[in-house]
Amino acid sequence: MNSFKLEIVTPTKIQDEGQVEHIRCPGLDGYFGVMANHREAIIGLGVGEIKVTQNGKDHFLATSGGFAEITKEKVGLLLETYEQAEEIDAARAEAALKRAQERKDAKDVDVTRKDISLLRAANRLKVSKR
Repeated sequence: MNSFKLEIVTPTKIQDEGQVEHIRCPGLDGYFGVMANHREAIIGLGVGEIKVTQNGKDHFLATSGGFAEITKEKVGLLLETYEQAEEIDAARAEAALKRAQERKDAKDVDVTRKDISLLRAANRLKVSKR
């Protein structure tokens, strides 16, 4: 199977993930997949789960959004934040989800901020169980 280079860039670090066979990302209009020789593109990413297939094994990441830059040589994921499934503390993620659900009914907090907080917490908890 063909592979391509995956690089993950956040405001604080650049992570070379090496050669991968496939990635699935949460696009703003739904999930999309990338394999070797994909057409070049820049695609906006939302909150969700990134699935990376490397050496025949799947790995999962939780992200809060960003962009995917797809070129002939590599895919660069330019992310606000990301966490690998095995790095997520499930108890902490569950506590964050409960706090976000409690704030959902509060009237003094920005509605958009509450919704995004709830979405991020639910996503982290889901990915932690992978």
